[in-house]
Amino acid sequence: MPQAPSVIALQGISKIFYTDEVETHALADISLQVRAGEFVAIGGPSGCGKSTLLSILGLLDTPSTGEYTLNQQSVAHLNLGQLSRIRNREIGFIFQSFNLIGDLSVYENVELPLTYRGVGAGERKRRCLEALEKVGMGHRARHLPSQLSGGQQQRVAVARALVGKPSILLADEPTGNLDSKNGDAVMDLLHELHAAGATICMVTHDPRFSRYADRIVHLFDGQIVDAPAEEQPLSVSSPQ
Repeated sequence: MPQAPSVIALQGISKIFYTDEVETHALADISLQVRAGEFVAIGGPSGCGKSTLLSILGLLDTPSTGEYTLNQQSVAHLNLGQLSRIRNREIGFIFQSFNLIGDLSVYENVELPLTYRGVGAGERKRRCLEALEKVGMGHRARHLPSQLSGGQQQRVAVARALVGKPSILLADEPTGNLDSKNGDAVMDLLHELHAAGATICMVTHDPRFSRYADRIVHLFDGQIVDAPAEEQPLSVSSPQ
């Protein structure tokens, strides 16, 4: 059976930050492929480069050296407008802090990426309601974020990430601001989305959650290293 195509291909990626004549090597010689339908967890201790890598994957930052190919297209020479368009159409972001707009309703928060894209009102409504139902939040469409629990807000953030039907979901510590019960619920939701065919790349410091993934990429001092045995993915079909 042929392998699924690569959604993400990194070759020799490094990232160096310069401050007050000091060089900080955040990433060093990262080579990585993520194939369509994969769930990849990026793990490692604080300060190892996880968030820097995710920022590069999400086109929020650029590497110092190396090649990044997204959906078979090199992103190296794209201008800001082209990068913004790809972020809006190809990448769904799920943040630790939810990043919902407080004075917009749940529905309006989910609708926003489609509004930027110029999608018609009827199609926006259909997609928004579909995305909210998928995450179990259709009944809260008219509520404000402040009227929701943390777990509910993160479900809305997942719906917002899904509504544009992106090639890949990038999740940055999606359970970091949640208690264990809500964290488990959000991870179960991501697991369901992956089972339905979503491609997911998730940063997490928690080995319990990284084991939901098909594969763990373990970073240490900005380099990919072998993951400890206790952090290997589960072999069962659904997390326990």
